[in-house]
Amino acid sequence: MILMHQVSRCFQLGQERVRGVDHLDLDVADGEYLAITGASGSGKSTLLNILGLLDAPDSGEFWLDEEPTAGLSEARRAALRSRLIGFVFQSFHLIPRLTALENIELPMLLAGIEPGERRRRSLQLAERLGLAERLRHHPAELSGGQRQRVAIARAMVMRPRLLLADEPTGNLDSQSGAEVVELLEELNAEGLTLILVTHDAQHAARAHRQIQMRDGCILCDRRQGALH
Repeated sequence: MILMHQVSRCFQLGQERVRGVDHLDLDVADGEYLAITGASGSGKSTLLNILGLLDAPDSGEFWLDEEPTAGLSEARRAALRSRLIGFVFQSFHLIPRLTALENIELPMLLAGIEPGERRRRSLQLAERLGLAERLRHHPAELSGGQRQRVAIARAMVMRPRLLLADEPTGNLDSQSGAEVVELLEELNAEGLTLILVTHDAQHAARAHRQIQMRDGCILCDRRQGALH
């Protein structure tokens, strides 16, 4: 699914040149459950942005689903994101003026999927995620856990093969956070490749594989027994 070789990404901060990721090698197979940990500034978000085709490395090679990503047009990058990748963020990023149902449907609307299919897929996911009774509510009328479930449904509605979750429990209480992680794990058990960025050691310990980053490099890459 993912293959990176000597990938680097640098940023200019004032007079200082900072390496977000530094000659990083990484491979992730289809269906893996990978947790990425590390202190703030360690390179986690930079790596996730590159994996999600939201940013491009300055050097090195990155293949996604066996396709080299160097030199891709923005249209091709957008097409790959739409086909392969779902995103879940700490801050939900729901559109306040849209209902839960409309937020879930939005990626399909942008992709030109016809209304009947949009509605069918959205209702199916909402039922599974326990949102069926909340679909006409706006984000401000939902709890944090419900908003994150809407965000997950929106991420999954295009049927991606890779889900990138950036601190998805960061704004949730412990019970809601545990429920969200369990839901993501259910999706992984069905074959979805899951990459979870987290500061929560307990959540990271549940992954099949854990990477610890420091200063843009992989400090530790270890496989571990799943606890779920």
